[in-house]
Amino acid sequence: MTERLSSGHPRLDDLLGGGLPANSINMVIGLPGTGKTILAQQYVFANASQERPALYLATVSEPFDKILRYGQTLRFFDPEAVGHSVFYEDLGTLLNERGLAGVLEQVSELIKQRRPGLIVIDSFKALSAYAEGAEFREFLHDFAGRLSAVATSSLWIGEYGEDEIGPAPEFAVADAIISLSTARAAERETRMLRILKLRGSAFAPGRHAYRLSADGIDVFPRLADTLDITSYPLDGSRSSSGIAALDEMLADGYWPGSSTLCAGPSGCGKTLMALHFIFNGVRQGEPGVLATLQEHPTQLARIVQGFGWSTDEKGVELMYRSPVDLYIDEWVYELLEAVERTGARRVVIDSLTDLRLAAPDEVRFREYMYSLVQRFSRQRVSLFMTSELADLFEVRRLSEFGISHLSDNVVLLQYIREQASVRRALTVLKTRASRHEPEIREFRITPEGIVLGDPFVAEAADQNEPRGH
Repeated sequence: MTERLSSGHPRLDDLLGGGLPANSINMVIGLPGTGKTILAQQYVFANASQERPALYLATVSEPFDKILRYGQTLRFFDPEAVGHSVFYEDLGTLLNERGLAGVLEQVSELIKQRRPGLIVIDSFKALSAYAEGAEFREFLHDFAGRLSAVATSSLWIGEYGEDEIGPAPEFAVADAIISLSTARAAERETRMLRILKLRGSAFAPGRHAYRLSADGIDVFPRLADTLDITSYPLDGSRSSSGIAALDEMLADGYWPGSSTLCAGPSGCGKTLMALHFIFNGVRQGEPGVLATLQEHPTQLARIVQGFGWSTDEKGVELMYRSPVDLYIDEWVYELLEAVERTGARRVVIDSLTDLRLAAPDEVRFREYMYSLVQRFSRQRVSLFMTSELADLFEVRRLSEFGISHLSDNVVLLQYIREQASVRRALTVLKTRASRHEPEIREFRITPEGIVLGDPFVAEAADQNEPRGH
């Protein structure tokens, strides 16, 4: 197996098939402010040792003292390592006085003196201003040859855009290329990491979100599970919805591991139905995660208390996130971690409408939801999702996100106009691999929660019948 260079971040290493290949030339590119220097320093402190130290060579892009000053704000920065296993050198003055020849000579001397396992050059792009055409290509050839001869890994950092990869000769020399960028959608900005090249190794394609903090770079790999046709165990038991009459309409409840979409207009009771699902599961010994983007924990505590429940109840994990500045990629990994940590058997997502707004595009959102539904199904974790509909009375479309076909069960909540009053109605539109009662039934919200009544007569129901989904 090829030896790998770790980033110190397991998820990033997984994207790279276990890490960057050791003793290779790797380029980290991106416009200013994308986190290139932070990632480079993360590699430095994750790999440096006194036997194989790391060399960080600054050129003329960013002042040497600034690199050190900002580096010290990072939690992984170890002052004790500086001068022992991590060495910083400023090549700026030498570069201005003697050009690329002086740099080549100085780097060769440092390699002999330090015998490094990792060399960082920040910025490598700045070197191209000191030579043109054939002269710079000759420098690249000599420099790459000297690095290969001493079996050391290197990171070349540069303020390149992805459109510069074709004409710039240094990219042909590189064994790996990692691109850092920022994607903008309306007023939202999402940092994206993309692996453009990894010679001799498989890697995870696509754009992967990341955040920068004092802990360094935190990557959230794109959740896009491939088709898995291997079998997994099923049983014939049923899970109660927490509403006895609804269980009857669902043929005695939900299948364990099934996914349910509850759609309806504002105020019709979607969140309350989700709370029935979670708290009923807890009472049956099934821990649950309530992932909400709707209600602040203080507001939610007051709501559930009115129905005799408590968010502090053992077995209930509340995962509240504001939809403002939400990364769907980060949110998904937090949810998966919460499910694993708590051993949850039920999960509520309230709501898909808010979650979709956090996704950079519709395709990415559908990929995430498909992968999430499939993962939970294989783990026999039951999923309940809410979605808000724009139509108050005549429902013309069930879902704008293409989620209804992924769901095993679909429950529609709607309002029925009846002379001078408005009444709430529930319909089970779909239960996969099971019979169900497709009646339109009135329901009321009481101190005990949702209570189902009798079916509506045909005349009252027809005017509100869904137009398709």
